Amino acid sequence: MPITEPIKWQELINWVPGRILRSSESLGWTDVGLRSYRYRGQKAEVPALQDFMLVTYHSGPMSLRRSFGGKWRDSVLDTGSTSLLTRAQSSVWDWTKTVDVTHVYLSRSLVNKVAGEVLDRAVGDVELADLLRVDDHQVRGAVTALVGEASQGGLGGALYVDVLSRSLIIHLLRRYATVQSDAVAPTGELSAGQRRTIEEFIRANLSVSLDLDTMAGQVGLPAWAFSRQFKKSFSQPPYAYVIERRVDMARHLLKTSDLPLSDIAAHCGFADQAHMTRLFRRCFAMPPGEYRRHLRS
Repeated sequence: MPITEPIKWQELINWVPGRILRSSESLGWTDVGLRSYRYRGQKAEVPALQDFMLVTYHSGPMSLRRSFGGKWRDSVLDTGSTSLLTRAQSSVWDWTKTVDVTHVYLSRSLVNKVAGEVLDRAVGDVELADLLRVDDHQVRGAVTALVGEASQGGLGGALYVDVLSRSLIIHLLRRYATVQSDAVAPTGELSAGQRRTIEEFIRANLSVSLDLDTMAGQVGLPAWAFSRQFKKSFSQPPYAYVIERRVDMARHLLKTSDLPLSDIAAHCGFADQAHMTRLFRRCFAMPPGEYRRHLRS
């Protein structure tokens, strides 16, 4: 089965036959995938994948051979051990016993994004170390938590997965990865056009959640560079600027409308009325209701 470019993780079943025990495909996860398999013993050629792959073993001990970059390595894997496979690298796996495993797939875009945020610089690419066996309780714990989420789910599932995967990536970057810097890193302040664009975007979207990635995307910058340039341009971080604009809008509505405080809080993008009251008191040393009465006395 010839291939010309790295495959998606969902296609791996076509190359390594096995029984799928669980999968994250229908759960709405972003930039993270999970599949648990039961594999019979076999020798399998795995084409290059678009994503980084972690393989955690749920049974053992078992002997495993893997050819990566033309060199064979051998190890005995136990329950809880993990193999690391960098993206865009073909490999050959050879084992003889039936084994249950979980694959966790991390997209290049997410890994590079987290690396840029952690290192506070532009990232060209990331490469995982070629390790057939890793016995790391933090990796095992993260995979176990992702398996639990894929199996049972729960409140805030997508956010929970995002937090888990980012923590896992940071750990991998610290211990098992090589990071290449981008040749050109954005520096300085936002341009006048970028300033107008982000000011207008924030003003038009105060009523909804505004995260760093969304704001950075409006001016074509990675989140880490946007945060730095925004602070240089506006003398405050993006989050503080957004809060200031929300408080200003709330003050305007208190002065010009008879809307209930709860409606004003929702219109200005606060989590709830209590959130608005807390921030309003911090800025004006009085709650919104008292501020309104003061204006009209």
